[in-house]
Amino acid sequence: MERNQDLVARAARLAAEAHEGQTDKAGAAYIEHPARVAEFVRSLFVDAPDEAVAVAWLHDVVEDTKISLQDLLEAGFPGSVVAAVDSMTKRAGEGMEDYFARVRSNPLAVMVKTADLADNTSPERVSRLDPQTAERLRNKYALARKLLAAA
Repeated sequence: MERNQDLVARAARLAAEAHEGQTDKAGAAYIEHPARVAEFVRSLFVDAPDEAVAVAWLHDVVEDTKISLQDLLEAGFPGSVVAAVDSMTKRAGEGMEDYFARVRSNPLAVMVKTADLADNTSPERVSRLDPQTAERLRNKYALARKLLAAA
């Protein structure tokens, strides 16, 4: 059986390959975002399983790259990791309420989405954006936090 640290390392490698050449809204290498989300998972959830850290690395690969859920399964990622990535992958035409209801149904996805929102709203990251984009994202992520916490 694979050691969990190997799982995290494999997830980090796959994410780095999948996001190669992508940049975020501020022009930084996109892979920095999942790396920070993985660190937030570790710091916000002291007892977070390594599966949650793997999901943090992989949380945007299906939505933002050519990687599919089937590719993740074929690469040997556990079903629990793939299911959480699936829960975090937005569907075309899907409203925020439906998206967050799906995220809330998966405990690993909830941990990672909490960390994702922490990174997306970090003062360091927001300060690199133009004022209009920063304000729009602040409003978007405030609603996202409410929807994530909804019962």
